[in-house]
Amino acid sequence: MASRLPKYVQAFLDRHGRPRHYFRRRGFAPVALPGMPWSPEFMSAYTQAMAATPHMAVQCKHAPGTVDALTTSYLASSSFRSLAPTTQQVYRTLVDAFRAEHGPFSVAGLKPEHVVRMMALRPTPDAANGLRKILRALMKHAVDTGMRKDDPTRDIKAVRTKSTGFHSWNEAEIAQYEARHPIGSRARLAFGLLLFTGQRRSDVVRMGRQHLRDGVIAVRQQKTGVELAIPVLPELEEIIAASPSGQLTFLVTEYGRPFSVSGFGGWFKKQCRAADLPANCSAHGLRKATARRLAEAGCSALEIAAITGHATLHEITRYTKAADQKRLSRSAFEKLKREQECQTQGEGLTKRAKIS
Repeated sequence: MASRLPKYVQAFLDRHGRPRHYFRRRGFAPVALPGMPWSPEFMSAYTQAMAATPHMAVQCKHAPGTVDALTTSYLASSSFRSLAPTTQQVYRTLVDAFRAEHGPFSVAGLKPEHVVRMMALRPTPDAANGLRKILRALMKHAVDTGMRKDDPTRDIKAVRTKSTGFHSWNEAEIAQYEARHPIGSRARLAFGLLLFTGQRRSDVVRMGRQHLRDGVIAVRQQKTGVELAIPVLPELEEIIAASPSGQLTFLVTEYGRPFSVSGFGGWFKKQCRAADLPANCSAHGLRKATARRLAEAGCSALEIAAITGHATLHEITRYTKAADQKRLSRSAFEKLKREQECQTQGEGLTKRAKIS
């Protein structure tokens, strides 16, 4: 058992002498935590407990119909609790920020022009779209619970941006990282798991030897719940065999404990900086690089989705289109080159015929 427990966790022995662990936080429902502290299943349950909503009985009462009352109700709703733990954390941050600004105001008084104005005051398009996203969720809940009869965000469009999202690593950046972090290092193990499985960091930090079987690694994606069986490529097999790892997870901190998702993200960014890579190189960018490589190898969108677990093919289609464009343009120039060579040979034959 780890000597130091996560915050709000209490340990005791039951009447059979077995260790038990509970999440106990004032104002929150107690939660029994499975497995041993810091194990993947333990930390998954712990993350959900941390993201839970306090008991309604101990929450402050808010005036009916206010933003305070709406946000409190939404955070206790099944629609919010059904979100993935990482998504809950993001939504909760946005909801709390909106409540801090507008808590005492009436929900019924919110009009479309107010939404447009609030979005315009956000510092970046992404911040404006984030506000729109959380307002749409709140207004849907307001309609569902009778706080409003209409949704003022219904016709509000997202701010268009030219951003393509996370930077997709190119081959030069991949080679640069590999040159800095040799096989056998934790940094190379993390890199290999990200690049050769195409999974999110929330899934990579939970992978362990128990997930390897018959040449594949079994993954149940934390965000989507999708179950995948991903073939282990020889490159990844070599990296895993040469790398020290924890008992339950391949990747562990310097203290021998499994990484948290956010902790891993920060640690991996440090490994990228150590390799003198651009600041936009991130763990998620390697997931995109995996999709790009698969597309360039001629894989279809469905084949790529079987590895990455994407629920929709919109993003993957961009990679396959780009790969197809490269192949088609290369094929077109090869045809043009052959045509020019044929013309040159024909002109040579004509000249020789005239001379003879």
